[in-house]
Amino acid sequence: MTHPTLDIEHFRERLLSLRDDILQIEATGDEAAQTVELDQSKIGRVSRMDALQHQAMAKESQQRRQLRKQRIESALQRIAAQTFGMCIRCEEDIHPKRLAFDPTVLLCIDCANHDER
Repeated sequence: MTHPTLDIEHFRERLLSLRDDILQIEATGDEAAQTVELDQSKIGRVSRMDALQHQAMAKESQQRRQLRKQRIESALQRIAAQTFGMCIRCEEDIHPKRLAFDPTVLLCIDCANHDER
């Protein structure tokens, strides 16, 4: 059962907004991850190296956005299942301030601290 004092609708709206933000970024950021032209006669070596570095950074950003999107979808599924706000390990309530900081968090602070050790 979800945490009794959580405003679930607030978290649902926030998660949907975060997901929309990611989708908008994906729509504009995908061209940066395109394959770099290998013909050095068309672009200089330094420009090509810069383009390759930019491409690598764009791909890394794309992977981080994908992971964030998966975490958001998982949180939305927990809301639907009425388990949002519950630690997936110990099944205790996650503190509302922790959820306010990151609504996709899966663990209470005690379990998260235990994992860091």
